[in-house]
Amino acid sequence: MKYIELHAKLKELMNYEDDEIQIDENLTLRNYNFDSKFRDILPGGLYNPDKYEYCSSEDPDYEPDIIQDMLNMSDAEIPENIHFRYHMFCPSNKGRIQQIILLFHGFNEKHWAKYATWAKTLADKTGKAVLLFPIAFHMNRAPLSWSNSHQMYAISQQRKKRHPEVICSTLSNVAISTRLHNKPQRFIWSGLQTYYDVITLVESIKADKHPDIAPDASIDFFSYSIGSFLAQILMMTDANGYFSKSRLCMFCGGAVFNRLSPVSKFILDSEANVSLYSFVVEHLESHMKRDKMLRHYLSDSHPEGINFRSMLNYKTFTDFREKRFREMQDRIYAVTLEKDSVVPAYEVINTLKGIKRDIPIKVDILDFPFPYKHEDPFPALASIADAVDEEFIKAFEMMCNFLK
Repeated sequence: MKYIELHAKLKELMNYEDDEIQIDENLTLRNYNFDSKFRDILPGGLYNPDKYEYCSSEDPDYEPDIIQDMLNMSDAEIPENIHFRYHMFCPSNKGRIQQIILLFHGFNEKHWAKYATWAKTLADKTGKAVLLFPIAFHMNRAPLSWSNSHQMYAISQQRKKRHPEVICSTLSNVAISTRLHNKPQRFIWSGLQTYYDVITLVESIKADKHPDIAPDASIDFFSYSIGSFLAQILMMTDANGYFSKSRLCMFCGGAVFNRLSPVSKFILDSEANVSLYSFVVEHLESHMKRDKMLRHYLSDSHPEGINFRSMLNYKTFTDFREKRFREMQDRIYAVTLEKDSVVPAYEVINTLKGIKRDIPIKVDILDFPFPYKHEDPFPALASIADAVDEEFIKAFEMMCNFLK
């Protein structure tokens, strides 16, 4: 079955309602419930009362009502982000799962359709189960209203009126752009929540509390785009030695945050990007001085926090970051795309191979003979179906061989 045909088939089959969906004679999709225990670190939570605002104007009523309605939601009280389901592609009729790959998606994603074909291919070629875990406030962890085209279009139009110089404000990115423009610290807190959620998942597996995964199952990672940021922090921190033997394969990801170019109609608009960059890169230290909780979670008392900070700025914690990558050099592999303007290939190389280019992490740069972009590396278009199929097979053969 060609890529375009499999993409269409899986898009039709996948849902969150059924506990089990038969994909083919060898593969089953299963859905599992998950409850996040870390809502209280989010803005509005018990430990994070959000005492100060990082606003784009001194006027507290700067944004119109339609935007204020969304911003006034307490992150800690958004139920979709706390109670959700996740998918896992499992080999059929093989008993308890002994090997899993955790797959992490990109920024501002709302649907798994793009990843279903990737996940099935990984499962087929490696023989491992592939668990698709959603990042906080993404996929089914976001309210449906954030995907409401009519409402998001109206908010985008309001943003354009308020910020006439804004670039790439669209109905696709306006929810996340508005939220991060208003409180860029959300990037840190939602990232940490996701990190702790993944650790909770792994702990439940190790404690033999997962219905289908064996407690001694091996755990590897496949990550795309910003999902690589999460995977790198998990690998670098290696909580309780859970990932001391794990392998990480990154696709279109791997660069530190301040070397990304996320302004895109599908990712972030320019105003949100400026606000986010200002907070997490240019002025993070000053924000940590005034925010006790931020200072606590990004300090030495939380190794994941230090690793998080080391992945924000190329010139911060450089020796520390590169020492850790050097220790994991045989267990990391990155595949990049020559025409990727969001996560440029040379920035992935800069990060993974280090300033002196003396870290022997393998980075392959591919280029496809059809129009593609970071957000859609394998367009499911009939006009280029054969070429996409051929390049997809080549790319995933390389990545699956690393993860076998």
